[in-house]
Amino acid sequence: MTAQSFPATVFQSFDEKSDSRTVAPRLAALRQAMAKAGVDGFLIPRADAHRGESVPASEARLAYVSGFTGSAGLAVVGPKKAALFVDSRYTLQAPAQTDTKRIAVVQTDRGGMNEAVTTIVPKGGLLAYDPWLHTPGEVREMTTLLAGHATLVPSPNLVDAIWADRPGAPVSTIEFLGHNRAGQTAPDKIAEIQQAIAADQADAVVLTLPESICWLLNMRGRDVPNTPFVLGFAIVPKKGQPTLYLDPTKITDELRTALAGVAKLASSKTLPAALTRLGKSAKAVLVDPASAPEAIVSALKQAGARLVEKRDPVLLPKSRKNPAELSGMREAHLLDGVALAKFLAWFDDAAPKGGLTEIGIVTALEAFRREEESCVDASFDTISGAGPNGAIVHYRVTGKTDRALNPGELMLVDSGAQYLSGTTDITRTLSTGKPSDEERDRYTRVLKGMIAISMARFPKGTTGAQIDVLARQFLWQAGVTYNHGTGHGVGAYLGVHEGPVGISSRYTTPFEVGNVISNEPGYYKADAYGIRIENLITVIENADFPGYLEFETLTLAPIDKRLIRKSLLSEAEREWLDAYHHRVWKEIGPRVKGKVRDWLKEATGAL
Repeated sequence: MTAQSFPATVFQSFDEKSDSRTVAPRLAALRQAMAKAGVDGFLIPRADAHRGESVPASEARLAYVSGFTGSAGLAVVGPKKAALFVDSRYTLQAPAQTDTKRIAVVQTDRGGMNEAVTTIVPKGGLLAYDPWLHTPGEVREMTTLLAGHATLVPSPNLVDAIWADRPGAPVSTIEFLGHNRAGQTAPDKIAEIQQAIAADQADAVVLTLPESICWLLNMRGRDVPNTPFVLGFAIVPKKGQPTLYLDPTKITDELRTALAGVAKLASSKTLPAALTRLGKSAKAVLVDPASAPEAIVSALKQAGARLVEKRDPVLLPKSRKNPAELSGMREAHLLDGVALAKFLAWFDDAAPKGGLTEIGIVTALEAFRREEESCVDASFDTISGAGPNGAIVHYRVTGKTDRALNPGELMLVDSGAQYLSGTTDITRTLSTGKPSDEERDRYTRVLKGMIAISMARFPKGTTGAQIDVLARQFLWQAGVTYNHGTGHGVGAYLGVHEGPVGISSRYTTPFEVGNVISNEPGYYKADAYGIRIENLITVIENADFPGYLEFETLTLAPIDKRLIRKSLLSEAEREWLDAYHHRVWKEIGPRVKGKVRDWLKEATGAL
């Protein structure tokens, strides 16, 4: 089967989502709007009011002005200069997409900016920002950074003022999960959150994250790519029904019927008035300073509310998947395992012959996944990196960048799917010929790190920051490392990235039973190759030691054994890999036939 024989992709396009030639005229238009508003700079974040990793087309302001389409970044436009602040994931992508003659690309910590902003905004100037797109924490950090140089001021969004053909807000169908998928009724979830509100001595909480609202009300939508979100806001009182604030076009008779007795419905245009009423009633209102827009916090403060600044109370219970959610996630990984077996068998046959391209590989993988009717989307754009493109951590292939895979090169494929039963995310680095000694060494060290996390046993109270070193130690021994987290939380038919747990130095929330996390160490040699191996894992009780936890692996797909330097693996690591492959064969083998089954048997054989 050749790459050309697959149907066109539905979940992913390969169009260039931006054009650097538009940067100059749009910067000029924005500067005219700044002059008219009497300000000396304007901030353009990647985020929307809901802080989503995926944003609807109508919220892609950073891409509209700068051309940069990454999932995190911040632009500052001054009267004469402009800068685009990105983290280490995007130091290659950002310069390739923007007009570097007009926008300087500056590497900084994730999601923020640094002192370089003072070279963009003149001393004594006014730097404007849209308070719906920045959190109180961000505003405080930026105010501190600008102290003594410029003043941060709220403003209507100046990008919207120049965006003549801005798309409309998304309106998609809304579905509600049955108990077999949600595992807990919405009223029971609401009652749990109301107990948390009372414990925090608050009268209500304002929810702004769509994953929190969707989980709480057992609903899903299609407002953004790759993630089944409904975009809106909610106010949950300590007693009584929550109110869900949506675009008026989403409020239908069917929706009112579905939420009858569970939640009230209101237009999102009435949210400011509702916040004012809370304040004038002197209510204590819980807001998450890490995710709530500054506009909401300011409205509450100005109306007289007492703010309780704490983490969104939905995040932690949502991260603890209940038995029904875990059952769905396991089913999703079985279905995904079948698709991956077909894909990997096809790839193994086709790659050594030549003729494959990055787009062709994405197309094939999606086609195999779409054979399963319950696969409704990709959970993110597939990262299909051939040879040196594999070293670009968040590489997205387009018609312009599409590269042929040469036999003998490494191929990195990081992908995931949204099944109605759950969300998947997997990375495999694949051999297409004889690997070099260095490639085998680095691959094996990455694998050892992934196995170390998989085999970890740890006491309750342990955090991802504490175990991150387990994955990095073998690379460190060779004097190398990787510049991304080892793992992130994953939702149950929700976002493929979710908090508050994960594996990196920034995750300080302890693991709990039911958490689902990725396990994905890697190694990247610029302009040469990239290596990453990723499984999803879930936290379970350790059967032998009370008070201890461990991980169960959810992902079911072979790990390429031909890239392993066997002498680097310990006996325990070999036993883990053989046991894992035996499980893949046992669970996926009966679900595939013919050449795929034959290939899978060999791919999962003992090392």
